[in-house]
Amino acid sequence: MMRDYDGFIGKVYKKTGIDLSSYKERQMKRRIDSLISRNQFNTYEDYFQALCSNTKLLNEFINYLTINVSEFYRNQQQWDVLEKDVIPSLLQHKSKLKIWSAACSTGEEPYSLVMLLTKFFKLNEINILATDLDDGAMNKAKTGIYSSKSIENLPSEFISKYFDKINDSYMIKDCIKNRVTFKKHNLLENPYPEKCDLIVCRNVMIYFTEETKNKMYHRFHDSLDSNGVLFVGSTEQIILPNRYRLTPLKTFFYQKVK
Repeated sequence: MMRDYDGFIGKVYKKTGIDLSSYKERQMKRRIDSLISRNQFNTYEDYFQALCSNTKLLNEFINYLTINVSEFYRNQQQWDVLEKDVIPSLLQHKSKLKIWSAACSTGEEPYSLVMLLTKFFKLNEINILATDLDDGAMNKAKTGIYSSKSIENLPSEFISKYFDKINDSYMIKDCIKNRVTFKKHNLLENPYPEKCDLIVCRNVMIYFTEETKNKMYHRFHDSLDSNGVLFVGSTEQIILPNRYRLTPLKTFFYQKVK
């Protein structure tokens, strides 16, 4: 039934700029096959033609590929390290920090960063760049309405101060939303921001091939300013970080080597 996967990924790349060959093939192909079957198409070609003519189907496809699973203060102990060790270390070198939340999904991560940074800065001094490939995820982030489960790891002081409860959901206040700039960005294709002091890119690299990860770690290095830090996910420890001129600062935190 399913033929010509290589041809399909070539066409998807031309249409969307998403290079499916950079993702682990077995994992990605299984996700796409499931989506094709669920939408009752028989071939990759039929499905691709439908993507070209149906915007809703295309948005579903991109959203499904980008695997939007997130929560506030995901892996809470790592946020404690960020607060107690990493940010104070960065502030020894400069008084203002440039921070990029890469592959920010539905916004939990950049908003968590803003709230954490209120312990170090006034709100109007905080600016986070948050990027993602998925317009749907970023639209949800800009709306800022979250479930009780997604905020369960947040310090209670942040919940009471920065959210309004609406029925069973929580809406993040504008004072936090206004400190984040959301932009569409493809980590595989687009230029990276320059001179970042902290890059947060978590639970994304696990989906890519080793070759793609190698390229991206070099690009993250180049995107960091002197002494800048890359914060990765709990399943994404970098093997031999010195290959990318990075050195472990704490577990899951890597500092740029000049």
